[in-house]
Amino acid sequence: MYNYLQDVVLLFGGIGVLLVVASIIGFLLKRRFKSPNSVIDNLNTRINAWWVMVVIIGIAFLLGKLVVIFLFFVASGIALREFLSLIPDSRYDFYALKFAYFVVLPLQYILVVMSWYGWFSIFIPVYGFLLLAILAAITGSTHNFLERTAEVQWGLMISVYCISYVPALLILPIDNYQDRNILLIAFLVLIVQLSDVFQYVFGKLFGKHKISPNLSPSKTVEGFIGGTLLASLIGACLFWLTPFSFMQAGLISLMLTLLGFLGGLVMSAIKRDRGIKDWGNLIDGHGGMLDRLDSVCFAAPIFFHVVRYFWA
Repeated sequence: MYNYLQDVVLLFGGIGVLLVVASIIGFLLKRRFKSPNSVIDNLNTRINAWWVMVVIIGIAFLLGKLVVIFLFFVASGIALREFLSLIPDSRYDFYALKFAYFVVLPLQYILVVMSWYGWFSIFIPVYGFLLLAILAAITGSTHNFLERTAEVQWGLMISVYCISYVPALLILPIDNYQDRNILLIAFLVLIVQLSDVFQYVFGKLFGKHKISPNLSPSKTVEGFIGGTLLASLIGACLFWLTPFSFMQAGLISLMLTLLGFLGGLVMSAIKRDRGIKDWGNLIDGHGGMLDRLDSVCFAAPIFFHVVRYFWA
């Protein structure tokens, strides 16, 4: 336990130092360019929001497993609400939506708390999806039936099923890594989020060639390459947080950054399809909960199963 607490303090101490440096840079840039500057203002807003998020996550880590699971349960609930708010209201979706919020969401996290891998890994994509279709059908409405049902299913898949794989890392029995699984969560979230930040910074500094302007105008080839490589290098250097070697941590970090990038593109496609810029305005400068977790959603299940197959 001592080593675990020592690693948590060391990790969040390092993150705190980075945020202090970032805050100082943001302050100096704001003083240098006194006239309103949207880029600098956005940067400072993002840094302030990161302070709040890091403090909340850090407290949860120190309080232990159940608090971390509850934190992601709340995040899933907020993300599900953001996703389903894009669905046009229909009285025929009443039973399906109530089932999603009050049965599927809590039950998925209860299964995670119980460490019942055989059930939480199939509950939503098998039983949840089938029951949602049944509940939509018994209303007797065929209007946009497939679209309505698929939207709720997709919302559960992204917002609940995929996100639940982050705290599910806590249940993996890994040799010589007892009581430290929570550090795998830190590793996953940190690498994916660093990749997003570095891609943004490299894109602003050197970006010239857009990857997919219709989906995400801010993503560039230069930003993608620079952000992916730097985040992967940092991931390799953070191997001491994990059961991986230096090389393994670097390769897994590369996998996480690629999955995070592709997940971000998919979620951007959904937003563009719905005609919105952000999923919400919960986090100042970052948009909604899904805007912060969109990359993690796609990386978490793959990361969980890679670790489970090769290390657990």
